[in-house]
Amino acid sequence: MAEPVAWTVIEKGWRVVDAAGEEIGRVDEVTGDENVDIFDGITISQGILSKPKYVASENVGEILDGEVHLTLTHAQVEALQDYTEPQPQEEILPDKAKWWQRLAWWTIKPDR
Repeated sequence: MAEPVAWTVIEKGWRVVDAAGEEIGRVDEVTGDENVDIFDGITISQGILSKPKYVASENVGEILDGEVHLTLTHAQVEALQDYTEPQPQEEILPDKAKWWQRLAWWTIKPDR
């Protein structure tokens, strides 16, 4: 049996299995902050036409090399909401931007 690994080594495409051990999809994205070792969860891709589903870290039971085991049943995973990526929180202008480029950015920004 494979040894458990840290959440920081999870890669896109790893198998995701439900509580019964059946494959329910593949890892699409890992969310968390490696700098402070906070694992938020993963998104699961279940096929080309389906939208990814978000699984919070508290529903991840075990992480093995190449596999993520969930504590959720297949029905519970199907009941999860589709994942939509959040909007960026901050926009950063390059240091070398000219004054007129910065002015243009501020005047066309939709939420100002």
